[in-house]
Amino acid sequence: MVLIYALGPVSGAHFNPAVTLAILMSGGTDFIHAGLFVAVQFLGGVCGGYTYYGLYGKTFYLGPQPGFSWPATMVVEVAYTAMLCFVVLNVACAAKTNGGNQFFGLAIGFVILAGGYSAGGISGGSFNPAVSLGIDCVDRGILGMWWFYAYTGFHIFAAVLASIFFRVVRPQEFDYVFNRTISALVSEFLGTFYLVLTVGLNVLGGSKAAALSIAASLMCMIYALGSVSGAHFNPAVTVAILMAGRDKIQGGIGVACAYICVQLVAGGAAALVYIHLMGEGFGLGPVAPYGWGHAICMEFVFTFILCFVVLNVATSRVPSKEMFGLAIGSCVTCGGFAAGGISGGSLNPAVSLGIDIGGLFFDLGFGNSLLYSAIEIAGGALAAGVFMAVRRSEYVKGIRSLPVSRSYGIA
Repeated sequence: MVLIYALGPVSGAHFNPAVTLAILMSGGTDFIHAGLFVAVQFLGGVCGGYTYYGLYGKTFYLGPQPGFSWPATMVVEVAYTAMLCFVVLNVACAAKTNGGNQFFGLAIGFVILAGGYSAGGISGGSFNPAVSLGIDCVDRGILGMWWFYAYTGFHIFAAVLASIFFRVVRPQEFDYVFNRTISALVSEFLGTFYLVLTVGLNVLGGSKAAALSIAASLMCMIYALGSVSGAHFNPAVTVAILMAGRDKIQGGIGVACAYICVQLVAGGAAALVYIHLMGEGFGLGPVAPYGWGHAICMEFVFTFILCFVVLNVATSRVPSKEMFGLAIGSCVTCGGFAAGGISGGSLNPAVSLGIDIGGLFFDLGFGNSLLYSAIEIAGGALAAGVFMAVRRSEYVKGIRSLPVSRSYGIA
């Protein structure tokens, strides 16, 4: 992230042959520059590998981690490399529809936080052919490399997928005529899918930073797709925005219902992927020694906070231009740390359904998602009501919000 901000104005700060390929396929560079970039990226990877070997005198293994197969490695490397390339294309290359932003480095860098904790225990979390080369050539030598070639194949496939989905969600960048609602629905599917997949992999992988990784996945996709669909990725958020009025969902209740259906399908699909990868699921419900009353309270309070923040930073007349994704994602960090040990910290009916589906395959029970979803939607509805009460200027002409003094107190 810091090097992207430092060197983005110089080279575009690809630092990754897969990213360069995705940008080339999307018309953001030419073959000559792409070839030169890839060559120096590989050189940088090798130099970096021999540098850490010189410092520590030891290497580490590139390939499936203990207990996992190459198909599982392929899935997570493709998934999160595609996520990385897709976010880059949307926040750094979409000049017509998402240009001029300053959050590009934050969004791109935090993909690695999301994917590293999710997939690191399965594949090592490379997501970059130059990284793969640096690790493999130092560990096995140039003639002994094998996994580098496999990983690079995964990453190339991921770059192709990312460029295809970029064209689907942002056809305006290529002067295509494409149904805007379809682009929005694809956006909602992708964002929700990555969110639920990251939840499952972090929980089942025993991640030490699950709340941060999950929040990072949400934040990155919000920045990538906020200007396409609004980046709800959560039926409770969709309900809150719909109930708060002001026509913030183009197409009204019909499109809102379509959003919710797509979000739920994405949650279920992601659950099927993570239980296939991990060979296990986990249940949805209160975490011992807490009971249902505690869990309901936590889900209601922190879903309310999430939806209320979304309404204020993303749907107001003067929304946050740069910090909206960080603010919304940080709600998941707060809720994850505060409620995770009590209710599981779902805060999202799509996440709840995905967890329930995953648990169904392992006799962990099914049906708790119905209660969780009802509570979460109730939290979203309350958020809409409170927003309408405290943001009267959004609804009544001539009423302005109170000014804020230089000392950040209310004047």
